[in-house]
Amino acid sequence: MIGDKNPVAFADALPRAVDVAVIGAGIVGVTAAYFLAARGLRVLLCEKGRVAGEQSSRNWGWVRQQGRDWAELPIMIEANRIWRGLAEETGEADLAFTPAGCLKLAESEAAMAASERWHGLAQQHQLDTRLLTKAEVAARFPQVEGRFLGGLETPSDGRAEPFVAVPALARAAQRAGVAIVESCAVRSVDVGGGRLIGVVTEKGRVACQTAILAAGAWSAAFAANASFALPQLAVRSTAARTEPAPDLLDGAGGTPNLSTPNLTLRRRADGGYTVATGDVSEHYIGPASFKYFAKFLPLLRKSARELRLRPWPPKDYPNAWAAARRWSPDEVSPFERERVLNPPPLTAVVRAIEERLPQRFPALKDVKLAEAWAGMIDVTPDAVPTLGEDPALPGLYIATGCSGHGFGIGPGIGRVMADLVTGGSPGHDLTRFRPQRFFDGSPIEPGPY
Repeated sequence: MIGDKNPVAFADALPRAVDVAVIGAGIVGVTAAYFLAARGLRVLLCEKGRVAGEQSSRNWGWVRQQGRDWAELPIMIEANRIWRGLAEETGEADLAFTPAGCLKLAESEAAMAASERWHGLAQQHQLDTRLLTKAEVAARFPQVEGRFLGGLETPSDGRAEPFVAVPALARAAQRAGVAIVESCAVRSVDVGGGRLIGVVTEKGRVACQTAILAAGAWSAAFAANASFALPQLAVRSTAARTEPAPDLLDGAGGTPNLSTPNLTLRRRADGGYTVATGDVSEHYIGPASFKYFAKFLPLLRKSARELRLRPWPPKDYPNAWAAARRWSPDEVSPFERERVLNPPPLTAVVRAIEERLPQRFPALKDVKLAEAWAGMIDVTPDAVPTLGEDPALPGLYIATGCSGHGFGIGPGIGRVMADLVTGGSPGHDLTRFRPQRFFDGSPIEPGPY
């Protein structure tokens, strides 16, 4: 993962004017900048800390179509195609995509029924997803311990390495003409005549007619200071990596992205595995938790078993009680006080990983964890992204709230945003992702968070 101890790698001069300013250099911001530059626009990409310093380098590294929300799936299918060509297109080997597939194994009738329902959606999109019977799972995956009733498999899914892939794409964007500036927080937007006319960074003002807010867990704080509501909360998730270990399962790309009821893993390029329990996440309760409680209630009910509520977020975290709610363009912003959000991993989850790994995968019984970490996931009330122009401020586009699904779908969202801001057709129905959906009386229907 990438943190504030990593040296600055992108330090272009701040331009006085651009066509589009992108706020936040995670996977969505970087890919949006990359595709905008490909259309010949002048683009500035500002990052308060480091490119991919937060969740974009801390995620599991899955590039999956399997299990996606019905509205996300068409964009994800496009993202899968984009991922497959990025390394060759950019000349960046770190953007390599490994088509190892996704495999989800079920131990309950309810989980199997959910897989069957999603398989129906996959068939509508002509994916290569297939249902596996109990006998097929036992025959093909004897290395995995469990009383499995069946499974769901999508061979065309795959993986990439988050902490090297996103900076590699940033380098490609920079070569295409994007000005990228790390350690440069965008403090606020500049408004004139009822629309966006620029952004104000800690290093000065930049004139632009369009900006994209892709600030991940910080997007809601930025929105509040800009006087518009963005229902989004941050959730802490813990993961770990092992020391080098043997491949568990044979396949074209080796061990697939594998999900069991209480443990998930991904094969890494360094020979180890990224591992998580997948059944525990945490939310620090703060002012926005109460403000948006009613909107998040359907998701809370759905995820009650997995979610842990914690009081008193650290003072410089998003939604902290002591954090500034409003600031002027000439004041130090919360984004400068916390350059890279680096929450500690939850000890109980790390212990659970150590206990469950040899139970699920006896072949890994002697494998040790090399590192554990945590990241803050930007979650919306329906667990799908917010994409589109802010209805109250023309020129400001929102691309945030990927709810833990962002790394794989990021290139698809980046391409969609590039077309939106240039007046083209996004090529997908974005109705489910519109920013105003939480305020127009529409029912809130959580996706598969």
